[in-house]
Amino acid sequence: MSGTSSPEAVKKLLENMQGDLRGLSLECRKKFPPVKEAAESGIIKVKTIAARNTDILAALKENSSEVVQPFLMGCGTKEPKITQLCLAAIQRLMSHEVVSEAAAGNIINMLWQLMENSLEELKLLQTVLVLLTTNTVVHDEALSKAIVLCFRLHFTKDNITNNTAAATVRQVVTVVFERVVAEDERYKDIIEQPVAVQGNSNRRSVSTLKPCAKDAYMLFQDLCQLVNADAPYWLVGMTEMTRTFGLELLESVLNDFPQVFLQHQEFSFLLKERVCPLVIKLFSPNIKFRQGSSTSSSPAPVEKPYFPICMRLLRVVSVLIKQFYSLLVTECEIFLSLLVKFLDADKPQWLRAVAVESIHRLCVQPQLLRSFCQSYDMKQHSTKVFRDIVNALGSFIQSLFLVPSAGNTSVTPNQTGSNASGSTGSAQTNPGVLGMGGGATVLPAFEYRGTWIPILNVTVQGSAKATYLEMLDKVEPPTIPEGYAMSVAFHCLLDLVRGITTMIEGELGEAETVSQSTTETTSLPALSSEHQDSQSISDQSDKELVSRAVWEEMVNACWCGLLAALSLLLDASTDEAATENILKAELTMAALCGRLGLVTSRDAFITAICKGSLPPHYALTVLNSTTAALSSKSYSIQGQNVQMISPSSESHQQVVAVGQPLALQPQGTVMLTSKNIQCMRTLLNLAHCHGAVLGTSWQLVLATLQHLVWILGLKPGVGGALKPGRAVEGPSTVLTTAVMTDLPVISNILSRLFESSQYLDDVSLHHLINALCSLSLEAMDMAYGNNKEPSLFAVAKLLETGLVNMHRIEILWRPLTGHLLEVCQHPNSRMREWGAEALTSLIKAGLTFSHDPPLSQNQRLQLLLLNPLKELSNISHPDIRIKQLECVLQILQSQGDSLGPGWPLVLGVMGAIRSDQGESLIRTAFQCLQLVVTDFLPTMPCTCLQIVVEVAGSFGLHNQELNISLTSIGLLWNISDYFFQRGEIIEKELNKEEAVLQKQAEEKGVVLNRPFHPAPPFDCLWLCLYAKLGELCVDPRPAVRKSAGQTLFSTIGAHGTLLQHSTWHTVIWKVLFHLLDRVRESSTTADKEKIESGGGNILIHHSRDTAEKQWAETWVLTLAGVARIFNTRRYLLQPLGDFSQAWDVLLDHIQSAALSKNNEVSLAALKSFQEILQIVSPVRDSEKPDTPPAINVSVPVVVGATTATSLGRSFMRTDSIGERMGRYNGAELPVVTDEIEDLNLWWAAWNSWYRIGSESTKPPITCDKLTFIPSQPFLTALIQIFPALYQHIKTGFSMDDLQKLGIILHGAVSVPISSDASPFILPSYTEAVLTSLQEAVLTALDVLQKAICVGSENMQIMYPAIFDQLLAFVEFSCKPPQYGQLETKHIANAKYNQAEWVALNYVPFAERSLEVVVDLYQKTACHKAVVNEKVLQNIIKTLRIPLSLKYSCPSESTWKLAVSSLLKVLSIGLPVARQHASSGKFDSMWPELANTFEDFLFTKSAPPDNLSIQEFQKNESIDVEVVQLISTEILPYANFIPKEFVGQIMTMLNKGSIHSQSSSFTEAEIDIRLREEFSKVCFETLLQFSFSNKVTTPQEGYISRMALSVLLKRSQDVLHRYIEDERLSGKCPLPRQQVTEIIFVLKAVSTLIDSLKKTQPENVDANTWAQVIALYPTLVECITCSSSEVCSALKEALVPFKDFMHPPASKAQIS
Repeated sequence: MSGTSSPEAVKKLLENMQGDLRGLSLECRKKFPPVKEAAESGIIKVKTIAARNTDILAALKENSSEVVQPFLMGCGTKEPKITQLCLAAIQRLMSHEVVSEAAAGNIINMLWQLMENSLEELKLLQTVLVLLTTNTVVHDEALSKAIVLCFRLHFTKDNITNNTAAATVRQVVTVVFERVVAEDERYKDIIEQPVAVQGNSNRRSVSTLKPCAKDAYMLFQDLCQLVNADAPYWLVGMTEMTRTFGLELLESVLNDFPQVFLQHQEFSFLLKERVCPLVIKLFSPNIKFRQGSSTSSSPAPVEKPYFPICMRLLRVVSVLIKQFYSLLVTECEIFLSLLVKFLDADKPQWLRAVAVESIHRLCVQPQLLRSFCQSYDMKQHSTKVFRDIVNALGSFIQSLFLVPSAGNTSVTPNQTGSNASGSTGSAQTNPGVLGMGGGATVLPAFEYRGTWIPILNVTVQGSAKATYLEMLDKVEPPTIPEGYAMSVAFHCLLDLVRGITTMIEGELGEAETVSQSTTETTSLPALSSEHQDSQSISDQSDKELVSRAVWEEMVNACWCGLLAALSLLLDASTDEAATENILKAELTMAALCGRLGLVTSRDAFITAICKGSLPPHYALTVLNSTTAALSSKSYSIQGQNVQMISPSSESHQQVVAVGQPLALQPQGTVMLTSKNIQCMRTLLNLAHCHGAVLGTSWQLVLATLQHLVWILGLKPGVGGALKPGRAVEGPSTVLTTAVMTDLPVISNILSRLFESSQYLDDVSLHHLINALCSLSLEAMDMAYGNNKEPSLFAVAKLLETGLVNMHRIEILWRPLTGHLLEVCQHPNSRMREWGAEALTSLIKAGLTFSHDPPLSQNQRLQLLLLNPLKELSNISHPDIRIKQLECVLQILQSQGDSLGPGWPLVLGVMGAIRSDQGESLIRTAFQCLQLVVTDFLPTMPCTCLQIVVEVAGSFGLHNQELNISLTSIGLLWNISDYFFQRGEIIEKELNKEEAVLQKQAEEKGVVLNRPFHPAPPFDCLWLCLYAKLGELCVDPRPAVRKSAGQTLFSTIGAHGTLLQHSTWHTVIWKVLFHLLDRVRESSTTADKEKIESGGGNILIHHSRDTAEKQWAETWVLTLAGVARIFNTRRYLLQPLGDFSQAWDVLLDHIQSAALSKNNEVSLAALKSFQEILQIVSPVRDSEKPDTPPAINVSVPVVVGATTATSLGRSFMRTDSIGERMGRYNGAELPVVTDEIEDLNLWWAAWNSWYRIGSESTKPPITCDKLTFIPSQPFLTALIQIFPALYQHIKTGFSMDDLQKLGIILHGAVSVPISSDASPFILPSYTEAVLTSLQEAVLTALDVLQKAICVGSENMQIMYPAIFDQLLAFVEFSCKPPQYGQLETKHIANAKYNQAEWVALNYVPFAERSLEVVVDLYQKTACHKAVVNEKVLQNIIKTLRIPLSLKYSCPSESTWKLAVSSLLKVLSIGLPVARQHASSGKFDSMWPELANTFEDFLFTKSAPPDNLSIQEFQKNESIDVEVVQLISTEILPYANFIPKEFVGQIMTMLNKGSIHSQSSSFTEAEIDIRLREEFSKVCFETLLQFSFSNKVTTPQEGYISRMALSVLLKRSQDVLHRYIEDERLSGKCPLPRQQVTEIIFVLKAVSTLIDSLKKTQPENVDANTWAQVIALYPTLVECITCSSSEVCSALKEALVPFKDFMHPPASKAQIS
């Protein structure tokens, strides 16, 4: 409106109007003056209006009659130019809506005149249209006049006018009805009281209608009249009318304005009373007419159907049915029955075509179809209209195939619908080829039994765009192209199916959501509207029941007809798109039937699709057997393979694949066409999208798919998906390239089909699983007894189904895995491999899936999932077991942390592997175990730890692979470490678990039974570990034994403190001693045969080359381990009640090992012995570990040294876990062992030691090559044990024991060594070094003497025995000991490579022993026992041996040491001897001593020739020392010494003081060899002895005098002889020794005079002086001698004589 009322628009209008009027006046100026004047006054009028009024348009409208007048007059001139100008101006006014009703009437009258004069017809129509459309001022009579005007113009001679008028009429009719709609819209808010009308008043009164409605009513009523060829009531002035045009107008009104008819009863009445009877009347010729019936037979000629009217009637009927079905139920029934009749074969082709088109229009309106069903089919006595329509379509299609029109037969004769490709010709002769030349295209068509019907592209899906119903311009019936009717009918079916299914499924979906939401709302707490809610729900369900009944009726009514038609079309279709559509229809119907639970119809549609999928003769067998509940097993799956072929089949279906049928004995091949593949895809689609409604028909679907998959050669791959296989067995399967590209798609869809099973409800899922299981059973039966490729379809799909339904796996797990386990046992390897693959994949997926609630909170589910894994252990096929273990490994890697209660199952699987199951199995299983131990111990429940231990142990015992056994021992160590670190947690958990079990056992009244029962559960865990390691310690393989032994003792050592005190009893007796027994037994019975090599090319060291030697190593390890535990854990073991028994057993083991004839074992046994003896050395404070103060507080202080230490020891812990200590500190304080028991232990040890010592050192009776002689290290170790042992038994150590010890020490030292060991033990012969054995022996004696030293009186009587022992050793220096009858060689002569025995160098040992004797004697000389037992005499007696041998001793050092020792001993011993002189205890010593001196000083052995002068002088000085000792220690005390002894000494000194002539020396050496110094000392001593003592007895005086006179006389003689010889010799020098002798005599004289001067005068006898002085003259005579040496000596001798020269005294003085 704003467009025409804006000021600019108004201004423009005014200008235009003035312009129009000016123009008009100009045109009419000459010819029509009145018009000119009217125009000019018009201008003034317009100007006036514009000037005076503000609302110009309203003013114009008021005055419109006047304003229009000039133009109307202009039209009246009938001048074309003027008329056109006026009409344009009038139109301008109309468009601005400034025409009043009156003016409009005038205009219409003027137009009528023009029409009657046939002037400006098109312009007239245009003006009418503008007038009626711009506003509603024209109505009633004026309107009818305007309409009639248009009708009249429609029937002119001019074609253009006719058509324009027709269009205008249509538009005007529309405008009239549009006004009604607008009017209703305006008044819709005002509710008017309907005037009561009698039900069936014949003509409705129009008075109640509003003005526009009234116009419309009158118009419509007249249209009906006109079509019926009656006179109109309202359209006065109509001259002619055609029925076709009337029908078209009726149709358009009905179609465009249904609401008018539905809202106004008046109009509805017209419909019922006028339109329907009219239509039925007009239809009659069509109904009665039959093609080919002779007219003559009937009395009245039948009116032939007239195409234009018939076609328009059908259009009207379509509209009536579509829009007014609800008003015209009965009438519609008649119409529909008519439509169905028109399809009959005896009706003209065109009629059938338009009828099909009409039916198509209905088919695209499912709601309408539904109403038909409700109104007719579901009423009792009504026609089954809906069913008839569908069946009619079906029979129509069939009739088209059966009654081909001429020229419609197929080009190729004898071509049946089968796949036989026997017809001649190539693809070029295919039916439907348009041009035979190049580039021929094949038309889509249906072909059936020789009838070929092309498929035309008639309509877009879902819209009924008709061709012939739209041919409104045709008068003659058109020729219908071949295939048109078929194509439309085909589309009818498709749209019908599509419509129905969409509608029903939509409503079903709504109903479901509504019912869901209502249930939800009711489940909420209803506040006020409870009642109302429940009410609405019941309404709802009633409504749904009603709806469901309708749906079921619809489906039941149509499915048979549909299926028949669709199956026929499917069979006949040669076009992929058509096939696709048919299949889609079948699929949707199947799905719909399934959804509605209509099993029969569902299965019928599915069977149809299945049959389409398989080759013709094939389908029946499978489907019949399938439908017969899979009773016949004749078809099953066998192998096939693939090759490419180019499509060369000449049937009308392209063959795309050739494969083997699925039979036990496949005969020949079968062909798949592309249509089969298409059907297969549909089948997949059906199963994929509608699996939920398939129910039992899964059997059909899956069986068919299995066969197809088989023929196409798809094989299952990872996760169960099927992939195209490779050529395997010869060219039985051929696939074209087309299908090759399709295969991945098909396999993809196949997978997706099973993926979509996750959306099925539980029941449907069970149907699916059951169907797959039964297929699989069938395949398994087929695969028995042959090794052909089995069908894996079912197994693969079971896997896929399981994988996608993990979220509710529980409901299908048992049937699924139960079946797969059966498959795993199948003899066909491919089959069982797949069974295992499927099963393990499912288990892995099940464990990784995030369930709700998670597995960790749903243990039952977890065990359910793992159970089949365990079940696999019952299957013996190794390939299955490998799969099982690989699965376990992957589960561990991905899920290990969260296995929880599933651990026993998983561990059980590993443990179920036996040694005989092959290396790879064991290796895989072991890999799993390693993973468990390294990563998962902390995450598993503690109750499973024992299983881990057992499994690890069992791998240790597997003898397939040594490395695995060794590694498993390592694992046991890791496990024990873990137990230790997590001890407290594990213990808590186990105790909790134990309490639960105990309770259950009590409730059941049974005894709780587990290994090592009384021990607490955590300790049992340890004991299991120890027991396992114990078993491994006696494994036949040495490496395993070694490793296990080390591990066992390390664990007990490192972690034993965790055990309860009482458990140690079990450890000792059940674990350790049990192990020792077994090892000892095995070692003593082991084979001594040499093992050449260790298998393969491993060289074995000679120390391990027999089983016996290998077992020896084990024995060593074990014994050492047990001993170490006894040592380190003594504080735990001692309080146990039977410790002493255990101790005895241990000693017994040590003893038997020590005495075994194997150096390694025996030595090790001693080491163990040493170890256990160190145990009870009390711990000093510095060594105490940091025990927490809590412990120290609770240690009670016990009085008494030993008890306190033993207690202290009991609490010394290697670990400092304070809380753990609680168990000892609280209730179970260890029993404090008393001293007596402790002593018993030590004496037991002493006895063992003695037995070992006496056995091992006893010399052998016979001497042959094989005599076993204990090694040096062994003996050393044995002796080294004694000091430690002695510490504990010293209080009770008696002489007896000392004797025993002596025997052993002596024996040990006497043992020779073998020549091949000697280089390592002996020092080079010249070095004076002790062997470690000798050191040990001395140390033992040293310990003993030290102990005696501080010991009690009664111990000290042992001194002499010790001296005896040591002196015996001293003798070895000169007389090495003998070892039995064994010949020993001196080391220098031994050859290393012969098994000879070499005597040791005992000199260093003897010498060291001698030193010890001296030391000891120095300490104990005064001791009563030493005195009494004549120790000194024994020492002297022993020393006499080397002293008398002197130079003949084996080693020079020996006699030197002997001398010095003698000197030391005498210096201490002589005073003691003098002290006890009176007792006579030393009487026998003196002669011994004298003889010793004699033997030494005047030895019989000559010094070696090579002795140097220096050496000789040294040796002489030693002799001098001895004489000095005599002079200082013996002679001064002569009165306490026996006379004979003194006499012997004097004689000796005398002998020494004078040289006996010896001619053996060379001149040069003589003066040295004569021991001048020695003689001199002897002489001096003699003299000194002679004078210095007070002579107490005449006897003594006599001796000394005698000695002197002898001496002097001898000197005299020597001097005389010298003088004589000097004279006689003249110039010749005298012999050297004579000169020496004279010099010595001279020196002696001077010495004597010195001595006499020093002596008390009263002691010197006068006689002596006289003898001395008498020498003087003789000396003087010697002056003449020629030797200067003699001269100097003489000078010295003469000088002292000056003292004798004093003046002679007078007699008086003398007197």
